[in-house]
Amino acid sequence: MRELLIDLGTTLDGYASGDGWPGWWGLEGPEYLAWLSEQPPVTYLMGANTYRLMSSFASGTPSAGTAEMEAEEEASVDELTRAPKVVFSASLEEPLMWANTTLVPGDAVQAVRAMKEEGSGILSTLGSISLCRSLLKAGLVDRFRVVVFPVITGATGAERIYDGYPDVALDMVSTRTFDGRIQLLEGVPRVLTAPPGEV
Repeated sequence: MRELLIDLGTTLDGYASGDGWPGWWGLEGPEYLAWLSEQPPVTYLMGANTYRLMSSFASGTPSAGTAEMEAEEEASVDELTRAPKVVFSASLEEPLMWANTTLVPGDAVQAVRAMKEEGSGILSTLGSISLCRSLLKAGLVDRFRVVVFPVITGATGAERIYDGYPDVALDMVSTRTFDGRIQLLEGVPRVLTAPPGEV
């Protein structure tokens, strides 16, 4: 069965992005970028909003108000363009302009369950907070990986990651510090029906 990885980058206070902040909150360093380049190939899963944002970067026409990409971010988007991608959306229509992208208009949870059973290789989310939440609630996630950037975006934070999540315990399998500041936390998630003391 294919492995499904939720892969998130977040501020210390749990935001996926911040208004006016550069990509990776301007804190990417050589260790972190090297680690990104060493990751095995995956098929990326995303929703319509993430598709629109990322495909606009790939086409060179990012949305108004979006910070310009650094060279490292451009290289990352180029890698994403070459990778296989699946977007779940009832609002997008074929043909999709971003290369190597498949549109799935039906139920994302049902489709990902079938992809895990039928295909090969790793599946990984790309952004798409609500998709991540749905896949986690459905018990489909094998690994939950969070890269925490040491900033607090109380005034400018956008896209709160964990709102609407169930309680989740993580059995940690990996931790690491990049460039003396960025923290990697990776674990196997267990969705809880109640806090551990009440079970």
